[in-house]
Amino acid sequence: MRIIFSRKGVDSAAGGCASPIVDGRLLSLPIPAPFERSLTTYDDLGLGDLIERQSRGRVRRDALAHADPEFHAGRVAFGQTGAALSHLENQGVGPGDVFLFFGVFDHDGRRDHRIFGWMRIEAILSPADADGPRAPLGGSFAHPHTLAGWGAGNTIYVGPGACGAPPDPALCLTAPGAALTDWRVPGWLRDRGLSYHGAPGRWTPPDRLRAVARGQEFVTDVTGHAAAAFWLENVIERISAG
Repeated sequence: MRIIFSRKGVDSAAGGCASPIVDGRLLSLPIPAPFERSLTTYDDLGLGDLIERQSRGRVRRDALAHADPEFHAGRVAFGQTGAALSHLENQGVGPGDVFLFFGVFDHDGRRDHRIFGWMRIEAILSPADADGPRAPLGGSFAHPHTLAGWGAGNTIYVGPGACGAPPDPALCLTAPGAALTDWRVPGWLRDRGLSYHGAPGRWTPPDRLRAVARGQEFVTDVTGHAAAAFWLENVIERISAG
């Protein structure tokens, strides 16, 4: 089994802000989308006020949003393409593997990387030949990766999952009081390794990792590792807690 730490949502480069915590839950704001990559505005998603407040007006409520991953009725649809997709394929990611979605969140006057959702891959779809926009989960809006123009490598991962984690310290990747990309990680992750983080200097025993500043998908193979499996199930339970 593989765990994929998947960076999603607005940040300083995409949207120019962090996502908020609303009613005790992490609410990941999607990044702005080019006009050909979405049919859905922030207002359509009920996020118009939040994006204008968080971005201090840099992103307008009527701007198009790249609403991906999509969470609906206990299911998730997540699209990927290009170099990030190639990386997932090269790492052997497939059914049974688990995405842990994380992003930048405002909390108590600082910004941290926090895990806000998860998805266990059940099926991998290739929507490149789709006849018009579709909603893989049966929701109200077309998933952006079902629109035309992505190319032959366009892929959508589908499976069970959830979002809206509480601001639980156990779901915070950034170490307390540290810089955004200075992570506190479980010991087994250093033992198993993480893609894009092969340089030994990034790891400081017993539990620190200097995460790369950019990148989307970071993969670790935890096949047969009991401690990693226990950690993952605990994370999934905490996302749904409260």
